[in-house]
Amino acid sequence: MQSVAHLNDHRRAGVTDPTGTEQWLRNAAAGVLAGNWLGSSTVPSRGLYPHQWSWDSAFIALGLRHLSPERARLELRTLFEAQWADGRVPHIVFNPATPAEAYFPGPAFWQAGQTSGIVQPPVHALAVWEVYRANPDTDFLKAMYPKLAAWHEYLRSRRDLGGRGLVSIVHPWESGMDNSPAWDGPLSRVRPIDPAEFVRRDLEHGDAADRPTDDDYGRYVRLAAGYRDLGYDDSHWTSFADAFAVEDPGFNALFAAAEHVMAEIATELGLPGKAAGHRAHAARITQALVSTLWDAEAGFFFPRDALLGELVPRFTCAGLLPLLLADLPVAEELLRTATGPRFGLGVALGVPSYDLTAADFDAAKYWRGPSWFNVGWLVHRGLLAHGELAHARRLRSDLLDSAWRNDFAEYTDPLAGAGHGARAFSWTAALTVDLLSSTT
Repeated sequence: MQSVAHLNDHRRAGVTDPTGTEQWLRNAAAGVLAGNWLGSSTVPSRGLYPHQWSWDSAFIALGLRHLSPERARLELRTLFEAQWADGRVPHIVFNPATPAEAYFPGPAFWQAGQTSGIVQPPVHALAVWEVYRANPDTDFLKAMYPKLAAWHEYLRSRRDLGGRGLVSIVHPWESGMDNSPAWDGPLSRVRPIDPAEFVRRDLEHGDAADRPTDDDYGRYVRLAAGYRDLGYDDSHWTSFADAFAVEDPGFNALFAAAEHVMAEIATELGLPGKAAGHRAHAARITQALVSTLWDAEAGFFFPRDALLGELVPRFTCAGLLPLLLADLPVAEELLRTATGPRFGLGVALGVPSYDLTAADFDAAKYWRGPSWFNVGWLVHRGLLAHGELAHARRLRSDLLDSAWRNDFAEYTDPLAGAGHGARAFSWTAALTVDLLSSTT
């Protein structure tokens, strides 16, 4: 199995085109995943993220299915063993063998046993289904289906804080796009906790210029502590003085896509009534997305501040994720925005996380401009859903080239192509394996 070091040796030998060295790239990606494996789950990276993260594990399982279906199943089982009684899947499952001081906020802060109390986007049904399809195991599918159904029911019944049939996130971290400019407005009402009251472990592993500011981090801590002190009770969240509740187009697009996948799973399990119910849920979410978050003049999906009832007009990559929905009625208009100057699809490298034309675009700062591999993978899937094969091929090539040149970096500059953040990042490696295992 090739490591990143072997990959570097191969690159130094003069091989620079990943299309001619796909087996080398696959082996190096497998080496990353082996190095980040804890025995029952995979850490995103050994330094900055030393525990199991929810949507990371879903993306990791999508890659592992090509290398070890058994490990992919275990990755997902381990995550769902930490599912709460109310159905939520926590965004972090803490590894008790990892020193408490290795990550903040840790289990002592969350006071929820060995998990956090917030969630991340629902990409898990897709991971379960694709792992099953790669190596059919009916017992696995039967065991996972009710867990997935409970997770989706939690989102549907507890998180419609805006009353529009859309999920509200209660913390920026729940979007998976932690430091997105889309959260600046809603976050401005949150009083930051004094940074002297906590220790930022993230700055020990990354350039401070690329990370959230102390004020932003203080707001993150305030929100997490407030949600914790309410006992993670969603029904009382909007009365919290510093509440944050946003209907995120990316989260909700992934939820609609997941309901379509749940219909496939239910059909496979011989549950036609359940399958019809999932298809109906997907249709309702899609309709709510278009009627609530679509701005026809801008040709884009914007988040909605559920507390103010107002759209947040920031062009971030989350607004491109509804392309995952094959039945999206505004796909043509959204594709025009994706290929226009704001995102430069087909010109920029990967999928920029923020508007290239914005005055505050930053090619290196966390979720404020860089391209992320998982977003590129999702948009690639969306392009295929709408028959945009030329753009899909170009994006696949960009993603593989970035993985090759930047040692599976956490994120990359969409203009210059330089890698940033952690190297040997698990979802970058896993989704590289997935792209290499299929053709566009």
